[in-house]
Amino acid sequence: MMMRWSAMMVVATMATAGLWAQEKRVQDAAQSKELNTEAYVELLRADVQAKRREVIKEGMQLDEKQAAAFWPLYEEYAGEQKKLGDQKLAIIQDYAKDFMTMDDAKADELAQRVMALDGRRTALRKKYYQAMKKVLPTVLVVRFFQLDNQVQMLIDLQIASNLPIIEEVPARQ
Repeated sequence: MMMRWSAMMVVATMATAGLWAQEKRVQDAAQSKELNTEAYVELLRADVQAKRREVIKEGMQLDEKQAAAFWPLYEEYAGEQKKLGDQKLAIIQDYAKDFMTMDDAKADELAQRVMALDGRRTALRKKYYQAMKKVLPTVLVVRFFQLDNQVQMLIDLQIASNLPIIEEVPARQ
């Protein structure tokens, strides 16, 4: 278990180091929103996905038969997660474009899109929970989703902590 935590800390440290380095260069809100979008892309696309796989592999401790059943399903799941990540990126880019001048209608649209995406993420987990239970003991399936959730929470925390807070647009007089 200690090795699993060390691998997760590598993911968190890698993400944090990249974002901190970028934050030092931030001078104003316009730069901030650009860098935060770039940071999200880097988190989603770069080494984090490889590190995620390492954390899962180390934490799952599968025997040969279990691994043969698990990894193809994991790859399908990861592919579908990537599509959800693309949708999240689109929302973040839209938010970054408008966060300084956000009106109620745009804020509501973005909130609705985020909630719908959360629903799709939950539906994906349910789908693969059922599929994995058919080929693995439930305890191992739950372990996978614990590990996956921990890594995803680290990524989400890094993204959230680096997104600028929405600004209220003063009412027109």
